[in-house]
Amino acid sequence: MLQRKFDEVVKHHFPNSMDAKDTSIHYLGKMQLEHKIDISKVLMATSVCSDDINVPSTTFFNVLFGPFIMGGLGGIPFSGQTGMTAFAHHIPDGGSAFIFYGPHIGITLDGELGKMYRPRQEETGNSCGALMLALSRFHDSSYTPVLNEDDYQQMRLETSLLPYKEEILKSDNPQKAITEATFEVIDKKVHEYVKTCKDEFHVDTVTLLGGIIINTDYGLDDYFDARNFEVIDLKKL
Repeated sequence: MLQRKFDEVVKHHFPNSMDAKDTSIHYLGKMQLEHKIDISKVLMATSVCSDDINVPSTTFFNVLFGPFIMGGLGGIPFSGQTGMTAFAHHIPDGGSAFIFYGPHIGITLDGELGKMYRPRQEETGNSCGALMLALSRFHDSSYTPVLNEDDYQQMRLETSLLPYKEEILKSDNPQKAITEATFEVIDKKVHEYVKTCKDEFHVDTVTLLGGIIINTDYGLDDYFDARNFEVIDLKKL
């Protein structure tokens, strides 16, 4: 019953989203049936936020090898070109590559975005915490992120989002807007690294699935709002 109620709340904000299990079944099926990819030889990489709440968000983890972790705070692929190269070198012989990426956002049963109930906590907490922190700082017109080695990922995340700052703050739902903007940043970087490192892959294709992970209450299924699915022919890049 609770899952059904969450389904209505999530679909109000993300009408095209599917729950995590259906997402995995749907896209693994497309890979097998439409693109003739041997699932038993696929290595998965992720560029999702390092937040522990995202670990059970998809059953891809139960089917594919991996994951190779590319993402840091907010889901930005902080492993960079070196990480993409390492991932390319780890793919099984005769296999294929799959990259699952995107930011995450919590939602409560009341429909509040950017919040969720975490395990064994009575009060709601931020999700994504890094993005909600960036949003709170953006409300201060005098704030400018300064890169430093002690908080590199958060500062780099905020710097990447600065071009979207005004758009985010003017939005009817800034929590959703900053998440949408972060997807754009991650999507661009993942495509950039695949193209830059294409000669490091000893396979024909790389499959990308990008979107937004929607966290519900602990113990209930999360959702995924897919924004990009493509099988890239590396020879044509």
